Amino acid sequence: MSSTYSDPLLLEPTTFDTKEMRSLLDMHNVDHRDYLFDLITRTSVFNPRELGSKVFVSPDYDQPMELQRTATLKRLEYLVDHGVFKGWFTETGAEIQLKRMALNDVLSIYDHSLSVVMGAHYFLWGGAIQFLGTKRHHDKWLKVTEDYAIKGCFAMTELGHGSNVRGIETTATYDPNTEEFIINTPCESAQKYWIGGAANNATHTIVFSQLNINEKDQGVHAFIAQIRDENGNICPNVRIADCGHKIGLNGVDNGRIWFDNLRIPRENLLNSVADVSPDGLYLSPIENPYQRFAAFLAPLTSGRINIAVSALYITKVGLATATRYALSRRAFALLPKEPEVLLLDYPSHQRRLLPLIAKTYAMSFAGDYLKSIYVKRTPETSKTIHVVSSALKATLTWHNMRTLQECREACGGQGVKTENRVGHLKGEYDVQLTFEGDNNVLMQQVSKALFGISMASQKLKKPFKGLWLEHMNSPSPVIPPQATSSDIRSCQFQTDIFCLRERDLLNRFVQEVSAHLKQGRSREYAFVLSYQLAEDLGRAFADKAILLTFMEAESNLATGPLKDVLALLRTMYALIILEEDVSFLRYGYLSIENAATVRQEVVKLCSELRPHALSLVASFGIPDAFLSPLAFDWVDANSWSSLQQ
Repeated sequence: MSSTYSDPLLLEPTTFDTKEMRSLLDMHNVDHRDYLFDLITRTSVFNPRELGSKVFVSPDYDQPMELQRTATLKRLEYLVDHGVFKGWFTETGAEIQLKRMALNDVLSIYDHSLSVVMGAHYFLWGGAIQFLGTKRHHDKWLKVTEDYAIKGCFAMTELGHGSNVRGIETTATYDPNTEEFIINTPCESAQKYWIGGAANNATHTIVFSQLNINEKDQGVHAFIAQIRDENGNICPNVRIADCGHKIGLNGVDNGRIWFDNLRIPRENLLNSVADVSPDGLYLSPIENPYQRFAAFLAPLTSGRINIAVSALYITKVGLATATRYALSRRAFALLPKEPEVLLLDYPSHQRRLLPLIAKTYAMSFAGDYLKSIYVKRTPETSKTIHVVSSALKATLTWHNMRTLQECREACGGQGVKTENRVGHLKGEYDVQLTFEGDNNVLMQQVSKALFGISMASQKLKKPFKGLWLEHMNSPSPVIPPQATSSDIRSCQFQTDIFCLRERDLLNRFVQEVSAHLKQGRSREYAFVLSYQLAEDLGRAFADKAILLTFMEAESNLATGPLKDVLALLRTMYALIILEEDVSFLRYGYLSIENAATVRQEVVKLCSELRPHALSLVASFGIPDAFLSPLAFDWVDANSWSSLQQ
């Protein structure tokens, strides 16, 4: 080891049981995660390379796009051959669902392209058949999907329509004479766009189209269409083009698809929500077209959950790297002839990284909660899952991008090197802000849902129930204008001020939208005009949900070191939200005096969390091989002798 590098493991004491903390954060399937980590680490197809005295695994991002795509496909096929996806569709229940999510987390840490190609086939294509299909589809398609005997993709997005799925232009016209649907792309803006897997490899797709029967539009429905034959040739009446090079995810063959009156069997309609009889009669147990449409979007919920949670694991990669580097890199001496100071011993550097670590812990518990309610879902909880998943998908992916940028800067020039991962991951994960739901649109959906709940409560004269809104039934909390340090660190103060903010913003939002409605504006236009309050309210709901799920996890622990450090992290999370979100001052929830106290407490909390820094990032459970040389002996990794390896 180089004499100029000091290993933090030798200098920083372990302050709590990091294995226990990792189990708490991961929540489930730790053994399955570790199995897949190990499989990837010891397999040549995953591109292991030695840098300095350690081995790291990651794709070769210097390869041309086509070679990256080929490598991604080989890796997925290797995982299939080694039984990683066994039981994904042939087993049922919460256990297999959690296992799928855990393995997706690991693949995301290794390479976003691999997790996206896997997700397009297993979660989107397979999930659509599982959720939107019936027995005839399950019997025919699920086993071959699990075995990767066919390659599926998911064609929803179009050139002209992304978030507004209801407005897609692809058509499916029923022909009762042949008992077939005719899938057609009527104009250029209707071409299916950004379809993962379509450009090179997919043999089949779920195509979302406007169903037309006897010249009557029945809305968006999902169909199975074959787009390539068993030899990989594009099918007649189908055209496919490549979306081209991207800022990231170049291991994914994103494609564009046009359908030229492609005929498919009547049985290829995924019919759990609605069906068409041989003679062309439209049948559905759901009469309301809006409820029918919502049912068709069910496969996207698991996608949003996976996106939200995988974003957190990438946040952890960035923070583990930047924190370890800050515990070994020195800069400037405070006095002549004294040693240079570790980066993380500068209060300003602590302020950059430690609040982000606290946020990441808080959001981990929220992600765990979301997964737990999803795998136990019932028809009655579907709205809760939609609202929470929308809020957390937006919040966690925004947090990921902000954190990666801060970590990149905290690593200085080394953060720019692709091999150090932090900077490169920004390009790889930027897409999460807009796919499977544009974050701003998702937050507006959250606010609309809260508006609907509030209006229903008023109309029916019933108390609020669910989504942690029960506080709306009690008197408004009173925040002391000159709170003490002890006050501000208490769960009661934090809960009160987060709930006060949500309560007031919801009431303001309802009043503003209602005022627009009374002026004769449409409901949608009223929401559009109230976008500022909608954005504030969406953030308030998400922040409150994250805080309360953190408190729940904390309350379940016995007294001890873990509980103590989580109390510090929870308070840091709460106070950093108070400091960063201007709405607390804008609407008067936080007095000027309290804002000054919060600022002082954040500085104190940084110094209190500093001794725990290495243990906190070690608890993320990311193996050394999945980080980068910068997280370890970066001097040795950059030495002349390492170049000769």
